[in-house]
Amino acid sequence: MTEPIPWPVDRLVAQLGRWSASRGPLYLLLASRLRQLIDSGQLPHRAMLPPDRTLAQRLAVGRSTVVAAYEQLRQDGKVDRRQGRGTWVKPAVSAGVRPNAAPPANPLFVNYLEPIGDDVLSLACAAPQDPPPALASALRRAIGRLPADDIGYYPLGLPALREAIADRYCRQGLATTPAQILVTTGGQQALSLITQLFLAPGDHVVAQTPTYPGALELFRHAAAVITPVSADDLAAALVSSRPRLVYVNATNHNPTGATMSGLVRRRLVEAAGDTVVIDDEVQADLSFDGVRPPGLASYGPVLTVGSVTKLLWGGLRVGWIRGSAGEIAQLGRLKAIHDLGCATLEQLAVADLLPRIEPIAAERVAGLRVRHDHLCAKLGKLLPSWSFEPAAGGQCLWIRLPAGDGSSLAQVALRRVIAVLPGSALGG
Repeated sequence: MTEPIPWPVDRLVAQLGRWSASRGPLYLLLASRLRQLIDSGQLPHRAMLPPDRTLAQRLAVGRSTVVAAYEQLRQDGKVDRRQGRGTWVKPAVSAGVRPNAAPPANPLFVNYLEPIGDDVLSLACAAPQDPPPALASALRRAIGRLPADDIGYYPLGLPALREAIADRYCRQGLATTPAQILVTTGGQQALSLITQLFLAPGDHVVAQTPTYPGALELFRHAAAVITPVSADDLAAALVSSRPRLVYVNATNHNPTGATMSGLVRRRLVEAAGDTVVIDDEVQADLSFDGVRPPGLASYGPVLTVGSVTKLLWGGLRVGWIRGSAGEIAQLGRLKAIHDLGCATLEQLAVADLLPRIEPIAAERVAGLRVRHDHLCAKLGKLLPSWSFEPAAGGQCLWIRLPAGDGSSLAQVALRRVIAVLPGSALGG
C-alpha cells in the first residue's frame, strides 16, 4: 500500500482560504471546504491531513471542530481515519485527477483575489474599490478609435501607449524611448515574464522583506532560492551573495508603505553589478505628499515594472516593463508566445488617460490619505498595544501584534466577516 503523503499545515491553511466566512457551524464549514479541495484534486489521494490539534491551533478553533469535520468527511467516504495513524484522503476519491504532492503556488494568494460575499469586509487586497468615471469615458472614446485595416495584434504593445508611457518617464526626468517599453497584462505578467527570462531552477533571488506575495509565488514557481532581506541591508546582501535577481519596492512599499531614501537607492543599484534589479513601481504614484522620488532606473540599469491598476482599477489589466531595448525585445518575444499581445481597447483607453492622469492620481491619493489617517487614529485609540509606522503612501499598513500571530488573527477576523492578510503570506 502506498504510504500517505504528509501535507504541510501551512499549505492546507492557505488552501482553505476564507472557509469560515459563511454562516453555519464551524465544523460543517470546515468539512465543506475540505470536501471541495478533495473533489477538485487540490488535496490529492493519499494526502495526510494535519493532526487535529495542529490544524485546530492554526485555524484558531477548538480541537473538537477539526475532529468533527474529519469525522464528517470519513462518513462521506472522503477520508480514511485510523487511531494512531492519522487522517488521509482515500485513493478512490480523486482517482481521475493527477496527484500533485507539492503544488508550487501558494493558494492563499488566489483565494484573497476571488470575489467574496457582500457581508464580508475585505481588507486583504490593495486595489481601488471602484473605477473612476474618467475610465468609463476613456473606454467609450476608445471604441470610436479602434483602428481600421489593422489586424489588432501588437505583441510589444499599442504604439500609442508605448509612446505615452515613454513620454511620462521623460517628464519625470528619466529619458526613455518607446523601444524601451513592453506593455503587459498588468504588473503581475510583467513580473512573470522577467522571472521566466532571467531565472532558472536553483538561482538565488534576494527579495526585500516583507514583500508582495505575487512576486514570491513567481520566484517559488521558478524553483529559485529566495533570501529575504530588509531594505537597509539590500546593498550589502548584493555584494556578499551576488544573487541572480533582486526584487524591490522602493516607493510606497507593499506592505509597509515605506519609501527608500535616495542614498539607499543609489547604493543598491551601484552594488548590483550583474544582478538583475526589479523595481516594482506599481504604487509609486500613491505618495501621500504628492512627491514621486526618482525610480531606481535613474541610478543605473534596472527593469522597472509599472501599472495603472492601483491608480485606476484592478480590472484594467494594463501594465508595462521599462528596460533596455535589447531586454524589451527578448521579453516581447516571450510575451508573444503566451498571448500575442494585450487587448487593444484597454490600451487605447490608457493611452488616452496617461498624458493627463495627474488629476486622477491626486484625487485617488487624497482619498487614500483620509482612509490611512482614519485607520491610524482608530488603531491608536482602540488598539494601543498594536504597533505600526504610518505609511508614506500606497494602500497598506503593516501592523505588529503584541502577542500571538497574524495567521490566527486572520482566522478569527474571518469568522467576524473581516478578511485580512496575515504577514506570513508576505514573507514577514
